Amino acid sequence: MSGLHNKVVLITGASSGIGAGTAVHFASLGCRLALCGRNSENLQNVVKQCIDAGLPEEKVFSVLGDVCIVKDCERAVKDVIDHYGQLDVLVNSAGIQIPGSIETTKLEDFDKQMNTNMRSVFVLTQLAVPHLIKTKGNIVNVSSVAGLRSFPGVLAYNMSKASVDQLTRTVALELADRNVRANAVNPGVIVTEIHKRGGMSEEDYQQFLERCKITHALGRAGTVDEVAKSIAFLASDDASFITGVTLSIDGGRGVMCPR
Repeated sequence: MSGLHNKVVLITGASSGIGAGTAVHFASLGCRLALCGRNSENLQNVVKQCIDAGLPEEKVFSVLGDVCIVKDCERAVKDVIDHYGQLDVLVNSAGIQIPGSIETTKLEDFDKQMNTNMRSVFVLTQLAVPHLIKTKGNIVNVSSVAGLRSFPGVLAYNMSKASVDQLTRTVALELADRNVRANAVNPGVIVTEIHKRGGMSEEDYQQFLERCKITHALGRAGTVDEVAKSIAFLASDDASFITGVTLSIDGGRGVMCPR
């Protein structure tokens, strides 16, 4: 990807799923990385994977923290600047999904999803903006097909991702005159642990993946690597005239209409 080598990238949710895959892919492109996550053991494993992908040890470090805690967000951004002296790309990848409808969603689960999936993106973006203006950097948010289409049974998740999309578009307009771009990727079903962490059993998850053969036009769920490569494209100079975009990485799911 053009222009990414040696760029400083802060990735949240880097201890698992799309965030972890994005970290390893950016490592293969020679970026300088700061990886933020809540699980220390997983985070160190991802750091090792980045080194195994060819990144020197001095070009990757981890920040243990919870994006729902403002002080942890402040520390993450400060650590990046203290360590590298700049910030070029912010990838907001931290996210959770807890099932629930308008009738069954507990307020605590609503708050947890809005805080993790949306509020943290606002907080980290606000903290990062002064540094991104200096480098004419950019932001890539990890949203979801659920931000663009509505799915029953995951009400708060839908709402949180729709908010991320609107934040992305608005920030893109507000920062365009400073040459800071903001975009989002909107994955369909991607093979990660997010559904099982939300309470789905292994058996139900396998049935869920099997159903992806008919809910996604390309006949399958996606992979973390496919999303990571799209994030890298949006962060790169190859996307220098792209801002305010919500890019579907969903195997056609978002354009399908039942008949």
